[in-house]
Amino acid sequence: MIDLHSHTTASDGQHAPEELLAMAASAGVTVLAVTDHDTVAGLAAAKAAAARHGVELVAGIELSAFVLGKEAHILGHFLRPEDPGISRFADALRTERAQRMEQMVEKMRKLGFPVRMEEVYALAEDAHLGRPHLARVLVEKGWCVDTKEAFDRFLGNGRPAWVDRYRLDGADAIQLIRTAGGTATLAHPGTSKMNRAEIATLAKAGLAGLEVLHADHNPSVREKYLALAREFALVVTAGSDFHGEKVAPGRHLGTASMPPELFEKLRARASA
Repeated sequence: MIDLHSHTTASDGQHAPEELLAMAASAGVTVLAVTDHDTVAGLAAAKAAAARHGVELVAGIELSAFVLGKEAHILGHFLRPEDPGISRFADALRTERAQRMEQMVEKMRKLGFPVRMEEVYALAEDAHLGRPHLARVLVEKGWCVDTKEAFDRFLGNGRPAWVDRYRLDGADAIQLIRTAGGTATLAHPGTSKMNRAEIATLAKAGLAGLEVLHADHNPSVREKYLALAREFALVVTAGSDFHGEKVAPGRHLGTASMPPELFEKLRARASA
């Protein structure tokens, strides 16, 4: 099984890289991409664990960007983690994410929920801070039944505790990934409700793949984006978008897989 979308505790995943790779091997995953949000901090540990468990690791990242005013998540695969451009960007986003979290925590306090930054940091440990960390704190304190409710009530876009993020242009995200030797793939286009014009814009900027086979895409959504992938000559990719049961319930490693020939086609685009 080839799964090109997963997360560790380096961003908002539940499991450390070592644990994630052990779980992947147990699930029968033979190729796994670790694609943490805006950071490559977990890749060194993931690489060592992958070698121990006989899993091929694809070095990746997931960048939050915008195209035609809409948020889009761009996956990078086969990139060089040591690339200075990626490193500088990740450092800058770490600071921005911490400042954003402080604003969201303050909004929650004004809403009558006395969250403290120390509680978020205690849960996140050394990870890049993200909304799922705050959502998990709200669940642990009994104010929400699960992370979905936390997003629906407080943290989702436009909700009472939401704070806008740094707006990286989609074309710039693609260029950042390509400069680091990687390929750029649009993640979960169905979940993000990406339309033809937005995909066309990203394809023109150098997009290589489209995550048609995502865990949250039903058959009709897959058919829709399969047609768009063919129209714009994008490689069809697959990803479970695994974060762990506490973060994203119901997603499991290997539940979305792609044929080896498509994986090699994507790899070839990185080499090109």
